[in-house]
Amino acid sequence: MARHAAVPAMDRRSIRLRRTRRRSRIMALGLAALLAASAAVPLAVLRPWETPRYAAFDTTTAVSRTSLTEASRSESRATPSSGSWFLGSDIDPDARMTVREANNKTVQALINGRDEASVPAGFDPDHADGDTGNAYGFSQCTWWAYVRRHQLGLPAGSHMGNGADWAGTARRLGYWVDDTPRVGDVICFARGQYGSDPFYGHVGIVENVGADGSITTSECGSVCNGKPFSRTFTAEQAAQLQFIHY
Repeated sequence: MARHAAVPAMDRRSIRLRRTRRRSRIMALGLAALLAASAAVPLAVLRPWETPRYAAFDTTTAVSRTSLTEASRSESRATPSSGSWFLGSDIDPDARMTVREANNKTVQALINGRDEASVPAGFDPDHADGDTGNAYGFSQCTWWAYVRRHQLGLPAGSHMGNGADWAGTARRLGYWVDDTPRVGDVICFARGQYGSDPFYGHVGIVENVGADGSITTSECGSVCNGKPFSRTFTAEQAAQLQFIHY
């Protein structure tokens, strides 16, 4: 009966080494697949509807400070009584006898027009805004939110933190924050929400609210070189976000 020659020790070590390397490759591939699957989970949870549509932000048709305040005025006005008496040229016949005062006149127009019926009890329109100038890095989402709010005549703080921190910081300062979007609001995205950075989060601005509850945004980012873009979110998607009014 033939006897097999013993396998040299060096060959056995080579075989063991190859097996170890093979197991390492298998484990690495398995780990990569697991990480990929776990990374996809937040997107699946936070994007239960279609992906928001991207577009360049059209500054020529963007809402302006004037259009924002004009839109806040009530569309239904009582017809002034006819008569021969004269009130003077500086009297607005549509003006209310009682208004909520605010140092920021854009905010005052919004409180006494668009949002008159929904201002929460105890809300102070002259709360601290935390504004000492634009302290955010150029082209960052926070930089654009600050710039755009000032274009609209609305308050914005200088040290609100990362995008995901803005809603909480705004509440502490006394801003009105809730989950109902209005034109001009700061949109606050949680970390990882709708493609936002998983560490910093994100902010944007509401440029339009559709009749169906969808919202159109203006947003920016570090790779945009200061050129904002726009997205459209459905009403269901918007309901998951937080909005800073004023």
